[in-house]
Amino acid sequence: MAHLRAVLDDLRERGTYFKLRVLDDEQGPLCHYDGREVINLASNNYLGLCEHPKLVEAAIAATKKYGVGSGAVRTIAGTMRIHVELEEKIAAFKGVEACVVFQSGFTANAGTVSSILGKEDFILSDELNHASIIDGARLSRAKIKVFRHKDVAHCEELLKEVRNEPGRKLVITDGVFSMDGDIGPVAALCDLCDKYGAIMMVDDAHASGVLGRNGRGSVDHFHCTQRVDVQVGTLSKAIGCLGGYVCGSRDLIDYLYHRARPFLFSTSHPPSVAASCMAAFDILESEPERMERLWANTKYFQAQLQGTGFDIGGKSTPKSETPITPIILGDGRKTMDYSRALFEEGVMATGIAFPTVPEGKARIRCIMTSEHTRAQIDQALETMTSVAKGMGLV
Repeated sequence: MAHLRAVLDDLRERGTYFKLRVLDDEQGPLCHYDGREVINLASNNYLGLCEHPKLVEAAIAATKKYGVGSGAVRTIAGTMRIHVELEEKIAAFKGVEACVVFQSGFTANAGTVSSILGKEDFILSDELNHASIIDGARLSRAKIKVFRHKDVAHCEELLKEVRNEPGRKLVITDGVFSMDGDIGPVAALCDLCDKYGAIMMVDDAHASGVLGRNGRGSVDHFHCTQRVDVQVGTLSKAIGCLGGYVCGSRDLIDYLYHRARPFLFSTSHPPSVAASCMAAFDILESEPERMERLWANTKYFQAQLQGTGFDIGGKSTPKSETPITPIILGDGRKTMDYSRALFEEGVMATGIAFPTVPEGKARIRCIMTSEHTRAQIDQALETMTSVAKGMGLV
């Protein structure tokens, strides 16, 4: 096992080695990591639902009624009524026939792609799609074709190449790309799938709660609900809890019940999680002002960063179109040093370097939430600017 130490030593030499920071309280806009009070710009808690009282109340009530665990996988004895109710609520929210909930967004993607395709099939995947899509594609043993980021014309070239080959063709894109914050060309890719008879799949993890009517995601944003065959979403970002889900036809969901390995071989969610998720979807419908605050904060934050001279995409990387706001620094060591310096000054903004992003594309990834106050945003901006100037980054 000595090679593990060698890899870690190399990370230290590059300056990209990190230690996990430990959260001491709620996942809020102002919280404590490693005992230090910081303005939190690193969380996926877009709408502040992680600490919403209604979700907490729902979790407590469900725990008292159903206990703390389900005791089995879904296909044996672990499908509780509350799991079925959650899936029905999500399906109704998304406007589709059916839904299945997985243990995480990662397993939802990987389990679905790997189960619906085989070695005679083809996958056409955006080059910046999430790692869970990449892993699922590899597990499927299908032939993988990667098209340039958001390049619909290139995707069509690849579809033309394989149109007469036997097997199914699946086109996959993120709805919102997690590192750059840009929006996938969902409608244009749907047009290609219609033209070439391909299956259309969208991972809406970072679009759920952010885009579309009341946060229904990029598929709804582009009015493509009836054109996307497989919709994947997460329950652990804007929804504030834990898990992932797949939406689509009744046949798709029944098939996943029988063939998706993460579903078949993992214990189902604790009832408290299912109850909190249902409460979150109720809040998406009843409190649209959360999304309004999220977007107002995002536009203000990004405008101020650009005015200061930070590269937040659009030069060497795609331009952000959502609350995910990268500050592109390029060099991995400088990026991680900047992140650590910000933390020391009271701003939690995580550095991301290779292999999560390509070499030369290291960045600080910031995420706005609906719950950040203008005072907190201004304080964070002041700190980020002063530290960057002191390090010669702007």
